[in-house]
This record gives sequence, C-alpha cells and structure tokens, in this order.
Amino acid sequence: TLHRMGIQAFEPVLVEGNSIMLHPLVCGGFNADFDGDQMAVHLPLSIEAQVEAHTLIMSTNNIFSPANGSPMLGPSQDIVLGNYFITHMADQQPGQGMLFRDPYEAITALDTGKVGIHARVKVRLPEGKTVIGENGPEKGGLIETTPGRCLFNDVLDPRMPFYNCVMDKKRLGNVVQDCYEIVGSRATIDLLDNIKELGFKQATLSGMSISVTDLRIPDEKPVIIEKAQKRVEKILNSYQSGILTYGERYNQIIDAWTHARVEVTNAMMNAMKNDTRNGKPYLNPIWVMRHSGARGSIDQIQQLAGMRALMAKPSGEIIETPIKSNFREGLNVLEYFSSTHGARKGLADTALKTADSGYLTRKLADVAQNVMISEQDCGTLQGITKATVYKGEAVDIPLKQMIIGRTARDNIRNPITDEMIVYENEVITPEAAEKIEKLGLEAIRVRSPLTCESRIGVCAKCYGWDMSLGMLAEEGLAVGIIAAQSIGEPGTQLTMRTFHTGGIASVSLIENDQKTPRDGIVKYVDLNVVETDYEGQKTLIALKRTGEMALVDEKGRELERFKVPYGGLVFVEDGQKVKRGQRLFAWDMHRVPILAEVSGFVRLVDVIEGETMRVEEERKGQRGRSVIVEHKGDKHPQVIIEDEQGKILDVHYLPARARIEVDEGQEVKAGTLLARLPRGGGGTQDITGGLPRVTEILEARKPKDPAAMAEISGTVELKADKRRGKMTIIIRNESGMEKEHHVPHDQHLNFHTGDHVEAGDALTGGPLVPHDILRIKGEEALQRYLLREIQNVYRAQSVSINDKHIEVILSQMMNKVEIENVGDSDFLPGEVVDKHK
Repeated sequence: TLHRMGIQAFEPVLVEGNSIMLHPLVCGGFNADFDGDQMAVHLPLSIEAQVEAHTLIMSTNNIFSPANGSPMLGPSQDIVLGNYFITHMADQQPGQGMLFRDPYEAITALDTGKVGIHARVKVRLPEGKTVIGENGPEKGGLIETTPGRCLFNDVLDPRMPFYNCVMDKKRLGNVVQDCYEIVGSRATIDLLDNIKELGFKQATLSGMSISVTDLRIPDEKPVIIEKAQKRVEKILNSYQSGILTYGERYNQIIDAWTHARVEVTNAMMNAMKNDTRNGKPYLNPIWVMRHSGARGSIDQIQQLAGMRALMAKPSGEIIETPIKSNFREGLNVLEYFSSTHGARKGLADTALKTADSGYLTRKLADVAQNVMISEQDCGTLQGITKATVYKGEAVDIPLKQMIIGRTARDNIRNPITDEMIVYENEVITPEAAEKIEKLGLEAIRVRSPLTCESRIGVCAKCYGWDMSLGMLAEEGLAVGIIAAQSIGEPGTQLTMRTFHTGGIASVSLIENDQKTPRDGIVKYVDLNVVETDYEGQKTLIALKRTGEMALVDEKGRELERFKVPYGGLVFVEDGQKVKRGQRLFAWDMHRVPILAEVSGFVRLVDVIEGETMRVEEERKGQRGRSVIVEHKGDKHPQVIIEDEQGKILDVHYLPARARIEVDEGQEVKAGTLLARLPRGGGGTQDITGGLPRVTEILEARKPKDPAAMAEISGTVELKADKRRGKMTIIIRNESGMEKEHHVPHDQHLNFHTGDHVEAGDALTGGPLVPHDILRIKGEEALQRYLLREIQNVYRAQSVSINDKHIEVILSQMMNKVEIENVGDSDFLPGEVVDKHK
C-alpha cells in the first residue's frame, strides 16, 4: 500500500445483496473508486489482533492525514456538489428579503415553497452563537443568509458556529477540522455522516446536469487570438530583419500564445460565472463543479471551451503553432494531429510514473525504517529557524502553518503586554501559533529531528505533534516509516518531466517585474545605476550583479529587500517614496545583457570568424550579427573598453551563444548593450522537475553542469587561462588569502572583476552541488537548501507535506561522519561512523 491508510478496520453491518459495501468517505484513503476496483478483506483472529484493529486501525480513528494533518475523510465529488448548491446565494429568487425569527422557521418556509433555497433572507440567530462568514468570524444576531445555509447548519452540532458562507471542498474540510477541535472525535464522525447524507440528497434534488451549451465560449476569444496573431507577426518581422535571434523569436512566440491562453481562460471563467439564460442569472453547473472543487480543473474546462493552446512534440519541444480551437468547436485535421502527441505521451508517462514513485517510497523506507520515537526529551539546546514562505510577493504558506505542532526553541513573549505566549520546549498549539503570527513575527526557532540528540531515533519533543492525532507523538511511533510514506505517496501526483494535462505545454508566466508589496521608501543597497536611452526614454539601468533594493519605513527600519537583476530597468530613485503595487524594476525574461560599465572605445579580442565566432546571415540589408560559438583551444573572446590613449578600462569575457551588438572601435557610453545572451537556451532543455528532481536531491547526486561556488568571501578577479582553455576566477579576502576557481570559458559568469562575493555564492549559472554547500556553508545551510528544494517540487503540484517528514529523512542522510583525527579512540582514520558514536 502507498501509506498506512491503505489498511483500515471496520465493524460489519448486515446488508441486503451479495456484495460487501464500503463507506464512500473512506475511499480517499484507499484511493479507491467504483470502476471495478478490487479489495482484500482480512479477518483478525487473535484477541491481540482484534484489539489492535479496534484501537489503531479503526476507520473512525484515522480522520486526519499523517502527512499534513488535514482531514482524510473529507467529503468529495457529489457530496461537495450538493453542499455547495444549497449554500449558494443568488439574487432574483422567490421570497427575497423575508425575515425569520430563527433558522427553523426559514427551513419550514423552504419546505412549504414560500422561499427559494438561494434567496437572500434575514434570520435571527440564538444569543451567543458565533458566525463564520466568507472572510472569517462575524457578529451574530440578525444576519443576512439563505434558507439553504440554515439547512446546512441544521445538521451540525449545536455547539459549533453558524457557517454563513458558500461550502466548497476546502471549507468543508475546515468544518470537519473545527468540529474535531470544538466537539471532539465522536461528534466529528456523526458530522461526516450527516454531511454525506445531506450532500447526496441535495445533489439529486438540485437537478444539476452537464450540457454542451453550458460550455460558454467567451465572446472575446476571436479578438484575443487576433491580437496574439498580430503580435506573433510582429515578432516574425523582427526576426526577418535580424533584430531577434532564432531562440529569442521562439521564446517570444511561445510567450505571446501563453498570454493569449491565459486571457481566453479568464474570459471563459468570467462568462461562466456571470452566465444568464433568458435574461435571468443562471447557475452554470460546470462552473459550480469546478468552483466547488467537486470535479474538473480549469485546464480541462479550458480545453473544452477556451483554447487548447500550445502542444509539445514528442521530443519535449513546444510546437510554435498553437491549437486555437477547443473541443466544443472541434479541431481541424492539423490540430487533431498535433494533439495526438500529447495524448500518447500522457499515457506513457502515467505508466512509468507509478513504478518510479513506488520505488522512491521503497528507497525512503529503507533509509528511515529504524527511526522511531525513542524518548520523551533528548535535552538538546539546538533548533532550526522556520519562516513564512513567499511566492513572489504573495505569502504562499503562513508562519502559523509552519509551526503548529512544533516545539518552541525560545521563550516567545508579546513585547507590548509582556504576556508569555509560549515557553521554551513547549509545543506550539494552533492558538499560540495564531498569536505569534499576530505579533508580526516573520521567523521563529523550533526544535527539529535534524538537531535531535537522541542516540537512536528521535525524541518526542524534537519531533513535535503526530499530525494524524494533533498531539505530541508517543514513544515507539514509527516516524521513519510515516515520513517515507508521506513523501512517497504523493509521488504519483508529481510530473515525470515538465508538463502534463494532455500534453498541453504548461508554460507558466514568469513575473518579469517587481512591484512593491507595501508603502515605504526605496533605498539602494550596493546598487549602481546609470542613465541610458531605452526605446527612446531615459531609464536607469542596474550595473551591479550584487545590487539590491531595500524598502524602509519612515524610521529607516527595513521592511523588504529585493535583488535587482543585472541589466534590469530601474523605475524608482534612491530615497523615493513608493505606494503599494508600484513597479520598482523589471528585467528581460529571455536574455541576459552584457553592458558597458564605463564609457570608452570598443576593442574585440579573440573574436575570429570561423574559430570562436560565426556571423549569422544578413537579412534585408542588415549586416549579420556575430555570435560566439563553443570552441576548444586557448582563445578567449572578450570585449575590451579602452580610452583614447588605449588604456584598458574594462574587460568583458564573452560566453558561448553571446551575440555581439557593437563594432570594433565604436564609442560607447556606460550602460550601452555590448552583447546579449539568450536566457535558458530556447526552452528545450528540461529543468529537472517532479519525481526525478526529488530522487536527485535525496540521493545527493551531483547534477549535470553544476555551478561553481565561491569558496571564500572576498573580491573577484577574472583571468583567462590560455593553456587550459578555461576561465580562472580568483577571489581575495580582506586578509589577502586567495582561492582559484576554474570554470569552462563558455559558461556565463554571474560576477565581474571588482564585485564582492560571499562564500557559497554561485559564480556561474547552473544547479548547485549539495556536497559543495556542505563543505563551504556548513550543515544548517545544506539542510535548509535540501528542504526548500524538495518542498518546491511538491508545492508546485500543490501537495502539502509537513516539513518534519522531510527533516526525518534528511537527518538520516546526514548522520554519518568520517573520522579525520583518531585521538585516543578505537576508530580507524577515514572510517565512516554514526554521529552518535
């Protein structure tokens, strides 16, 4: 089985008929559906086995997932649809604006047909009843709600709040969680059954159905496609006249179509949301199914009623001509043929994926099987830092979620009221986590399996809560196996390569500008800008690769800090006040510029046609652009900038694939574009993602073409090594120590002579090698890096796994040490032993 929910115990109930029936809510844990699945039934014989089945394996005792603590028995599909339907609120319904003395009167009026189920009505609630609205708690008393919502709240326990909001899948899960916290586990089981009955019944009564006419094709679609087509023609013209390279042309076309796809999809969802029939608002069933979380995804609806957009070739390249039709309009022959690639690829991938994912689980279980909770408290004084996770400028995962059920490393008190929120070595409860978040703390220290000092296994305090019970883990719990299952089980949902959904190329739109998340004052940190003409306007361009921009408040306290990419356009000046949402700087997604940092005259060195450079063919009377090619030998193409006397002011080494934009002897100003590099060569090489990436990290492999890392902090100096055809990067620190790094000369360098680097900075582009991070930056930095990388893969597929499971596996990866100096112990030099020995 994939995880421990694959075996559960039930008490038998006699039923009519010859088949064994199964409760629909436990299907999620078994991953079972009713299309012919088979299951094995076991009968526990011995008394011990029966006791275990009754206490541990009973389905009623496994409400929450051990992976992340969310309900495992959550309602799904029809049940969600039924509950969403009755809690929906609409205008122009019979009985709108009626007033009822209590929810029961509203239900009676509904039964007698005096009022519609979605009508806005006023209902008085009993005294002291709390209300949870669309945006959290509201005040009770006389509230605006619907008879349907009264019906839904009628099946809940009286001690629970009144939910005055639309019930989608996520909210229903929250209701189950609240019920468990307020009323306990027994009542939660009853609640689940009641919601199930109500959902099935109301889904039937609603008469929801699917019709082709419900797939609303947005009216704006032809306009959007026309616009994209024009943009593509413009790009092709630029390519014809030699302004763009082939790679840039390809990237920009794909970009144009991706934008078009997103626009069509948004228009389509709006058309469905605000659907009307005969001038009356119409609740579109397909929109309801998607919005309630019952079935289907935006991707699927987009293929049915939007546009299918970009497809991938079998090689993984994206085909430039998109499929403009959708399944409702029907595809033409060429479009049909393009989409067959994707369909086949999808099936082949699924088969391979299941096997790979099972293998990952096995490898993890093998590593972690002997990790158990061995004692209550190991007494360690160490811990790790947990912080809010940001995605761009939006909060992806709040601090609260990161620290619930962890043990606090330090005392945390409210500085204003001096109230102690959590004592050191105390478990952080949801209430405490809420308070900590309200204090506005960004990060706190907690104990972790990574720093646990138990001789064998992990101690309960360092592990924290058992997520499936919401309490401190008890001694003897097999946390290693649980961790392995929690990481391995979602493996089947991860992508094998980079795309999914019927082979539609999922090119996500990368943000290419940075907006400010709040008001403040801009402060440049180590940022050099120079004014230049950009498309006819005066703009500031960032010239430093290590430049940053900080956002400070009136008192000069730093609120945010952003890295400004080299060659980025900067829109704000140092010390300028900015409002929330204002653009700070932008950059080009498709190319990395190489800019002149001083003014002077250009001299090209080692740029020899046919050896280190080829000239792209001329078009329409434009002279060809020189492009550096990969080459062996001791030539180092470079652009040198000198003054009138021929004194060298600045040197820029040119990596392979760079296009030179200036001529020999040309006079340039600071900020002039000397050459440019396509960023990520044309989108064909895959970034390792999904399952292979997780495997790569956990096996601590050295990735292909890794980045060179700075061994020490200091100032950079670049030298060309003539003999070996490599670039030498020399770093000197304050005390005069030097370290040489050799990198292939065709790699793009992130730093320039005179820049300051910190130990562990990547000097060239490419993935980092975990072994280097450990050597240069130490254990904690490596653990943070691995944890972040693994979580990024899972979060990209919106799979939530609690950090502690990954920490258990990492602690196993890092529990061996090599003996360097024997001293007076019994070890041999070079022997690899467990940390705790």
